[in-house]
Amino acid sequence: MLGAVRFAWNATRGHRLRPWRSPLLKWRLETYTGRKAEEIGLRAMLGIAWREKRQFLRYMAWTEKMRVLARETGKGREATWAG
Repeated sequence: MLGAVRFAWNATRGHRLRPWRSPLLKWRLETYTGRKAEEIGLRAMLGIAWREKRQFLRYMAWTEKMRVLARETGKGREATWAG
């Protein structure tokens, strides 16, 4: 869950009180859904998040795994991509 909060905090920089206006989130949703970024507002963002909650949680787990892996490789340790 901390990974999801960290992602949301970083992705909404400058738009934390209105994340549906975040250019990064709009771009991510545009590339994921194929909808134009200008069409994505609060209602659309919440609808997409609700319908795709499983995929979103999988993505959050993946970003956390990549963050940990990057941190480990940054310290000079050997990283493994398995598992």
